Amino acid sequence: MTLSSHNTHPKDILLREDRLPHIWCAGCGLGVALNCFIGALVDSGLDLQKTVVVSGIGCTGRTAGYVKLDSFHTTHGRAIPFATGLKLANPDLNVIVFSGDGDLIAIGGNHFIHAARRNVDLKVICVNNFNYGMTGGQAAPTTPTQARTATTPKGNLEHPFNIPYLAAGSGAVYVARWTTLHVRRLQQAMKDVLLRKGFSVVEVISPCPTLFGRLNKQGTGAEILEYYREKSTIQHGMDPAKVGIDLGGEIIVGKFIDQPDKPTFMDNYRALFGEKEGA
Repeated sequence: MTLSSHNTHPKDILLREDRLPHIWCAGCGLGVALNCFIGALVDSGLDLQKTVVVSGIGCTGRTAGYVKLDSFHTTHGRAIPFATGLKLANPDLNVIVFSGDGDLIAIGGNHFIHAARRNVDLKVICVNNFNYGMTGGQAAPTTPTQARTATTPKGNLEHPFNIPYLAAGSGAVYVARWTTLHVRRLQQAMKDVLLRKGFSVVEVISPCPTLFGRLNKQGTGAEILEYYREKSTIQHGMDPAKVGIDLGGEIIVGKFIDQPDKPTFMDNYRALFGEKEGA
């Protein structure tokens, strides 16, 4: 696959132009996240003929349909089981899961923690906009306490998941968080996970001005990015237990966990059964 042409934008080669224009709202950060992802793919030097993208349902899940790679738009919450099957059936594949917080951490939460525990060699990009954006802006397990959503009009009563802490506590070997304001750092983090072995996670904090932002008076997409600029603090190596996000509060970003030498699920399988009995 050729990655450049004098007739196109350098990243057009990895976009399915027949699927454009996209469905995302004005001010949504998903276009930025996709741009960073394509840049990371190009920079990584991976064999794109052996690279697949898996997503579930939701705004972020549409990414699988926009990238010009082998891709799978799976059932809600089941992106990681599909991706696990692909990786175990053909360990030579580079398997990327690109989906949202509702899909991966809510409906797919059980699959997320056990794939991390097993250290399946998956690269997970989780875009977190703090609600179910595609289906009306309902509260999600990532919605900050006191935040207003379609199902919590007086404010959310529940404590949210801290995604980096959840990932690290479950066994992920690489955990980072960036916002869609930090485009260069976000692209580098995505490149990092593409080149890591093991269950690796990048959380992408992204605006949802149409629903979550409107209900919580955060303003336009540009104003939310200004909030990210003012409130984000880079703390590499920070204890993931201390990077939770409160409504309107500080957003700690950076690379929190990096353990490249931890054996993967397939490493342990081969050690037990030998190459001839395993893929």
